[in-house]
Amino acid sequence: MQSKIEIIERLKKEQVRFVSLQFTDLLGMVKNVTLPVQRFIGDCLEYGTWFDGSSIEGFARIAESDMFLVPDLETFAVVPWDRGQETTTARFICDVYTPQGQPFAGDPRQVLRCALGEAEKMGFSFQTGPEPEFFIFKAQPDGIVAAQPHDRAGYFDVSTDVATQVRRQMVNALSSFGIEVEAHHHEVSIGQHEIDFHYAEAMQTADNVITLRLTVKAVAQRNNLYATFMPKPIFGINGSGLHVHQSLTDLQTGGNLFVDRQDPYGISYLAKRFIAGQLHHARGMCAVLAPLVNSYKRLVPGFEAPVYISWGCTNRSALIRVPRINPRQPEATRLELRCPDPSCNPYLAFAVMLACGLDGIKRDLPLPEAAEEDLYHLENNQRLPHLPGSLREAVEELEKDEVVAQALGEHVFQRYLEAKTLEWQEYRRQVTTWELERYLPVF
Repeated sequence: MQSKIEIIERLKKEQVRFVSLQFTDLLGMVKNVTLPVQRFIGDCLEYGTWFDGSSIEGFARIAESDMFLVPDLETFAVVPWDRGQETTTARFICDVYTPQGQPFAGDPRQVLRCALGEAEKMGFSFQTGPEPEFFIFKAQPDGIVAAQPHDRAGYFDVSTDVATQVRRQMVNALSSFGIEVEAHHHEVSIGQHEIDFHYAEAMQTADNVITLRLTVKAVAQRNNLYATFMPKPIFGINGSGLHVHQSLTDLQTGGNLFVDRQDPYGISYLAKRFIAGQLHHARGMCAVLAPLVNSYKRLVPGFEAPVYISWGCTNRSALIRVPRINPRQPEATRLELRCPDPSCNPYLAFAVMLACGLDGIKRDLPLPEAAEEDLYHLENNQRLPHLPGSLREAVEELEKDEVVAQALGEHVFQRYLEAKTLEWQEYRRQVTTWELERYLPVF
């Protein structure tokens, strides 16, 4: 842990003039309060800083609006695109507290911290490795955002266009935030990319997802491009996912508890119960992992996104996949959950994923048989349980799932339901371009 004295020394060394205090709302949008560095050192570093929470999605009512931000000193970084003689800015990710000095129940970071605390009581640490995908579009001269891909490349193609250099700029910027990028490449769809970073404890990787989304958008904008984490911005091609690799490690030894070299799949009894828990609650947690109306246009057959609730090893149409591991690296054993998308709030997503997996362990839930066939073409696949087909259906399933509700906490659970119900109702009333083009000339 960095001490306050060390932070002050680093602020002076980097000639920081401003400090950005960042946190996320219920939906995972980054919010920010910026202080002059003298103000930060004078009071905020010791006591935190006050802000009005009544206007933040899912936070507080006007009558209880006062909140304060406490910076997590481990998240200190100098913002790479805000370096300058008069503008150098440092970033801290913050925890939100009530006026009584208690962690705020509506803070997504606190929701994840509580879930991690439950795992710790059982002797586990939760490790995750998200794989964020995103599209880069051409900027429009009038400032309007349009889904016009910047290239015609495909999966792992060696592209010579500007986005290759832009991705490298993104990696360099992420490195400035202390994020260790493992790989970056072009994805399946035109204009689509992926940046993968180091596998780590869930709070750190959730922070990294938030930082990556902010960084990717900022770097794209500085190159006259537009980056989006919208799950399905273009009809007829693959959407963007946030596949999450996950494992439990032993708090005492640090060893991977999902490893069993004698098992045909290389996974332990504990791992199988964890899978069973996530499969059992898949429909209930889907509204958190795939949170938009648009998310369910990605979760359709034929585009490498899961539809049916199943697990397997070689099967990329399965909801949960057990990736093949180098026999010389058994500690890399992990489970890949494939339904999350990059629009989700990673703190809430990781919290419910963990809670559902732990429920499978606590209740010793049975694991169904693995499915290794392509489920999109499997006969009688309608008999298989499937993910919700719309946000409305996902919200209805969320409302019924007690384990997911408990993981979110009463405050977040109720406000999340309200926000997503309103989103569905607004969408349901829209008259879309598809409807006009299909019906207007005919009826």
